[in-house]
Amino acid sequence: MRTISLALLLTGISSASFAQSLAATDNLAPYIPTPQIIVERMLESAHIRPGEVVYDLGSGDGRILFTAVQEFGARAVGVEIVPELCDKARERVHSMGLDDRIRVIQGSALRVDLSPADVVTMYFLTGSNERMRPALEKYLKPGARVVSNQFPIKGWKPANVVHVKDGSMEHTIYVYAMGKK
Repeated sequence: MRTISLALLLTGISSASFAQSLAATDNLAPYIPTPQIIVERMLESAHIRPGEVVYDLGSGDGRILFTAVQEFGARAVGVEIVPELCDKARERVHSMGLDDRIRVIQGSALRVDLSPADVVTMYFLTGSNERMRPALEKYLKPGARVVSNQFPIKGWKPANVVHVKDGSMEHTIYVYAMGKK
């Protein structure tokens, strides 16, 4: 319980909303912000071209969205189930004048139409990746890329695996190309 309380303090999410979000069957992971160096490597690994559309599933505070738009010239859509995180990201989008480049959807990653995506990023456990797999296969066009931080998608062969050290933590980034499973 002490670990959960510390995690709640670090993320700024109230224990009531945290407990409520864990009870939802559509919740795929707890909110754990991705370090900025990993965000950058995930997006670099996807070989994003200007104008492409990046979907970040479980977008949290929007750091992947902002980096995709500002550093790579992409358009970005975040999908986040926690209302407070959506509000925070939307406020930042508006304050930075990026309303025409970034959209944040409050809802389940399992239920969103991913067909506009050229790139999908996610940081879910392997079991949640398995739950996402049917939607990724249904919606993504050949050539679209899926970038998963830390956890592979079982049954898919990555086009690339990147190892990144962030302090004492090593991250593994899996890059998949649709049509090449």
